[in-house]
Amino acid sequence: MPKQSIQKSLQSKTFFPYVIAVAILAAAVLLGVSIGTVSVPIFDSFHIITRSIFRMPMPASIDPMHENIVLNIRLPRVILAGLVGAALAISGAAFQGLLRNPLADPYTLGISSGASVGAVMTIFFQLHFPLLGLFALPLFSMIAAFLTMVMVLFFARMLDESMRVETLILTGIIFSSFLGALISLMIALTGKELRQIIGWLLGSVSMRGWEYVFLILPFLFIGFFLLLFQARALNAMSFGEERAQHLGVDVEKRKKIVLIAASILTGAAVAVSGTIGFVGLVIPHLTRMLWGPTHQHLLPLSFLTGSSFLILADLASRTIIAPTELPIGVITALIGAPIFAGIMLKRRTERRG
Repeated sequence: MPKQSIQKSLQSKTFFPYVIAVAILAAAVLLGVSIGTVSVPIFDSFHIITRSIFRMPMPASIDPMHENIVLNIRLPRVILAGLVGAALAISGAAFQGLLRNPLADPYTLGISSGASVGAVMTIFFQLHFPLLGLFALPLFSMIAAFLTMVMVLFFARMLDESMRVETLILTGIIFSSFLGALISLMIALTGKELRQIIGWLLGSVSMRGWEYVFLILPFLFIGFFLLLFQARALNAMSFGEERAQHLGVDVEKRKKIVLIAASILTGAAVAVSGTIGFVGLVIPHLTRMLWGPTHQHLLPLSFLTGSSFLILADLASRTIIAPTELPIGVITALIGAPIFAGIMLKRRTERRG
């Protein structure tokens, strides 16, 4: 077989997963903006979105009410759900590769607990700042997530200068438990804010406009590209730190970059949507099973798959018992827990076989 034909075959195999992932994401977006209490035909939704992107005039057949619903109500919510799902999925893939632990997820190091403390404190103490407005809660949540990350890395370094994986996990568990206790204390002491706190902790992307999309975007791009540039190092570190060092990887430096990038993604996602579980745990597993463990492809494919998953989960949360909405975190747990259990059982059966 000629060399050129082999290269073309390999390129097509590499390209194929991205085509499928993008097609699923596009379908999820169209379903997300079309289905609701007021149904919008899918072709109309497609025309509205594409014509809006390319600044083209809307045809007379498009209902102005449908245009308003798609562009101003559903599309920002769908895009925000997609960005949050992408952030959680790629940070989960990075944590699993770095910590060499299939149970690792974006919440392993307590970053989400830190973000949750920042948000709950904002609600509990009713902190309002005229200049920040609605952004007070997500901004305080991001600040708390960043401070938690700094403290986890600082204490892990104090305990072990090389910051081994075991030390990081243990430090994260300690901080997560302590911060979880603080959240429980504020919930126990709260009064009328209880419903708002619980609703936020269960996760939601409802009533979020384009402002929240623009808020998470810079953090998502920074975190994603930082992780993408560490893909080769993650491949090496997934076989163990000593082996990675033998391959010429500056393990300590790369580890810090991965932890900071994944923490930025986690903090930003939790800040705008609350705590949404199982996305960062299950999606990297499914992506790895379908397309392989190479991080150069695992990270972007997890990005696309996680985005599609959370868009569809959000669609389910607002349509299952419409007009009442379920917290999106409940839906991801109901879907993710059985899937993850099935993955773990399959892995155990393969090891025995």
